[in-house]
Amino acid sequence: MRIITQHTFGGPEVLTVEDAPAPRPLPTEVLVRVRAIGLNPLEPRLRAGEFPLLGRPPFVLGWDVSGVVEAAPQTWRFQPGDEVFGMPLFPRAAGAYAEFVAAPALHLTRKPASLSDVEAAALPAAGLTAWQGLVDLAGVTAGDRVLVHGGGGGVGHIAIQLAKSLGAHVITTAGPAKREFVEGLGADEVVDYTAVDFAEVVGDVDVVLDTIGGDTAERSLGVLRPGGHLVTAVAEQDTELIAKFEAAGMRFSGIVVDPDPVGLRGLAGLADRGELRIHVQETFPFDRVADAHRLIERGHLRGKVVLTV
Repeated sequence: MRIITQHTFGGPEVLTVEDAPAPRPLPTEVLVRVRAIGLNPLEPRLRAGEFPLLGRPPFVLGWDVSGVVEAAPQTWRFQPGDEVFGMPLFPRAAGAYAEFVAAPALHLTRKPASLSDVEAAALPAAGLTAWQGLVDLAGVTAGDRVLVHGGGGGVGHIAIQLAKSLGAHVITTAGPAKREFVEGLGADEVVDYTAVDFAEVVGDVDVVLDTIGGDTAERSLGVLRPGGHLVTAVAEQDTELIAKFEAAGMRFSGIVVDPDPVGLRGLAGLADRGELRIHVQETFPFDRVADAHRLIERGHLRGKVVLTV
């Protein structure tokens, strides 16, 4: 099979396509013939060596996949030919930049017919971050006021739709180029962060989902109603920030996404009911992975970036 690997840290040019033996699934695992690979902002940072999640090269990046089960020798969960998608093994190496992936069957779920392979590959990490933040941690219910920072991004555009499906009133921050996009996703209010400070125009919020970082989480303290809840995917270990929220009587939750078949099935159900659309800004063929990384590093994406295999 072909894989995309790297032998040193560096820019996108260090990513190379090479041949490698196909993996052999262990008991309870399946072998997936990959059709599409979802890329995440974390991966260019790992490629560049910004932090040592996967150790030193050589390694194969990637987690989000959609494809078809090639072999399932020792699991009852799937049969060869089943179409599946998921985010196996995160944060351990899954080696998803490849034509085949061996994955725990429990980390996958059946791909809904309503999603293409490209859409399904774009969903797991971003969708599960939104699901675990809004459903599992915050417990958003009908009538809640939810502020999603970065509503046009990978996590944000799913979070808007998920919060709406839960019956929430959704406010989001977005630049003028993404206003129409986030309104089309169901956002009830859009704050143009290039023109106004959200902290001055938003208030009485039950839940804030922060996907931006910087001082966004701290400035969100003032928009929460008493007992409100901040969920952040980018400042989960900021002890000073946690102390500030606790001193103010607010709830603080940091989220590090993990594989979750219950959440995946929930997201698949929303897609099948027409309540969730996955936006992919651009797809790239397998051997143009360096170009895909360059696009991610430029930032300001609308939705996700996907490799096709």
